[in-house]
Amino acid sequence: IRRQGAGTFVADNSNLLEAGLEVLESLEKIAERSGLEIAMGGLKVDHIPADKKLAEKFGVGMGKRLVYVSRVIFIKNQAVAFLEDILPEDVLNSDYLQEGFNGSVLDLLIKRGDPELDHSSTEIKVIPAPRRVARALDIQRGEGLLVFEADLTARDGKVVDHSCSYFLPGYFRFHVNRRIGII
Repeated sequence: IRRQGAGTFVADNSNLLEAGLEVLESLEKIAERSGLEIAMGGLKVDHIPADKKLAEKFGVGMGKRLVYVSRVIFIKNQAVAFLEDILPEDVLNSDYLQEGFNGSVLDLLIKRGDPELDHSSTEIKVIPAPRRVARALDIQRGEGLLVFEADLTARDGKVVDHSCSYFLPGYFRFHVNRRIGII
């Protein structure tokens, strides 16, 4: 891991979060199961207007006010992930995020039970760290990050959360069980 002005460091693999991708779980749940303590910092709750892409995704009008939530996840005071969620206000009012929020929008929605969640469609890719993410994770801009970009869909078929999770290499190991295709 390269740190601006500090040098290059080897990631500590004793703090590895490991999970399968077959079931959607929050980092908090994965850490709890792994016996690792994680913390949230840098919580930012804001409102943004829906651009064309988000308006289509959520089925709302252009310019409609959406809730934007970002935060950094730490393991032993080391920033390891930057998480962003965008939701319609009728799904999650920013008031829900004030007291006792632990960093997981997913856990909050599951606990609340409304809307009833169905599935998540996720694109997994490696990208160079954008400036805002690099700043939040205290890494050099352009450093490679594993990104999960996901749309969480309710039982009624509506997308209720669009999220981007940026993971620092060396702190996460994800695996997928796949069936053999029929020829």
